Amino acid sequence: MKTIGFIGLGTMGRPMAARLLKKGYPVTVYNRTKEKSEELLRLGAELASRPSEAASSADVLITMLSGDEAVLNVFYGNDGILHGVHPGMTVIDCTTVSPGTSRQLHVLLEEHYVNFLDAPVVGGIPEAENGSLVFMAGGLREVFDAHADLFQAMGSKALYMGPSGSGSCTKLAHNTMLGIHAAALAEALAISTKAGVDPVKFLEIVHSGDASSRLAETKGQRIVQRDFSRQFPLSSMMRDLGLSSQLTRQFQLPTPMLNAATTLFQIGIAKGLGELDFSALVQCYEEWMQQQVVPLSDERRQQPRSPLSARRVERRKSVRIPMNIRLHLSVYQWENGDSFSGEHLEGTLVDLSDSGLQIVTRHELTTDMFVVVHFPQEANLPPITGKIIRIVRKNDLYHYGCMLSGLPPYTRIRLEEYIKEHLQKTEAGKSYEEPS
Repeated sequence: MKTIGFIGLGTMGRPMAARLLKKGYPVTVYNRTKEKSEELLRLGAELASRPSEAASSADVLITMLSGDEAVLNVFYGNDGILHGVHPGMTVIDCTTVSPGTSRQLHVLLEEHYVNFLDAPVVGGIPEAENGSLVFMAGGLREVFDAHADLFQAMGSKALYMGPSGSGSCTKLAHNTMLGIHAAALAEALAISTKAGVDPVKFLEIVHSGDASSRLAETKGQRIVQRDFSRQFPLSSMMRDLGLSSQLTRQFQLPTPMLNAATTLFQIGIAKGLGELDFSALVQCYEEWMQQQVVPLSDERRQQPRSPLSARRVERRKSVRIPMNIRLHLSVYQWENGDSFSGEHLEGTLVDLSDSGLQIVTRHELTTDMFVVVHFPQEANLPPITGKIIRIVRKNDLYHYGCMLSGLPPYTRIRLEEYIKEHLQKTEAGKSYEEPS
């Protein structure tokens, strides 16, 4: 029976290695954090002290890591895989990486007479645990066929996609579609919920019509039940969409839907949702519409808003008081049709209402652009997203009216408290001054 080396015992790698052990394969495992190998050692795995050791004793070495950088480090690093490979062995990389990295490793290992397959997977933690992962493989067809037994041990299906890099290309195309579907599901739930439709009944309609999808089936109820426990992190989806954007730029292929989805996931990252499941993207819409996507009978559906408008009226009855709160702004936009870029600017908050902010900066922006506002650390506020709806230029300064994209009650209350604290520190009666 083939001897297996397995490197990378994270949320996916550990159950994949466990499947091989339960099928009777001798497995030697390596992970930077040794504690993650304890369960596998109890199942009969051997422990390697370094990547080269896991490779040197294996007929087949499988890697399941966090991305390009991790894969390249474990191959090229001190005591890395390259120090343990030997002619005739096969390396199967199941990590989601760029096709360029897969082809680079294929060429490198070929020089050592080592076979290589890029074989990322479709499926999450449940599929890894129950052996229903689907593999998409790139490389030599005969190498793929020779190791069909390993794919069968870890999954329910494996498809040969073509030469080296084809598996990675397929995975990026698949996750592009997955990210777009996730954005579409979140947006549709937001529209129906804001219109007063019960999201549970809306999902029932979705499942009955042409908009039905496996994603809607697996994520829809979890969203309604407020279950955003991580199965596939939002940060990982953002990483994959970024890799897909890199690939499509090489093709000079316009991808407007990929671009839109990437923008939304970038906003999710800025809101601190990166470690939640990627379905937590719906929380961006919830913040914008100031309402959660929950069943109509759920008491959490409606929460009172803080009276910022009353504070605005009260403040304007007296002498105008300058806020002049320094801010950092993250601006995200697309260039040349399909190139995503981010920019960080300095700005000043000069006015606040119940629905928006007035921010002054020397940088020229455009209407309908989303900005993520970062308050000073003392404010103890999360990043807040606003949409530019009005621009007034005064000399060399731009005054932007930014509509707040909805705030959860706790953030609104804290913002109100912070503004009050700041104004109390400001000398009463000072006339308004343009920020420098």
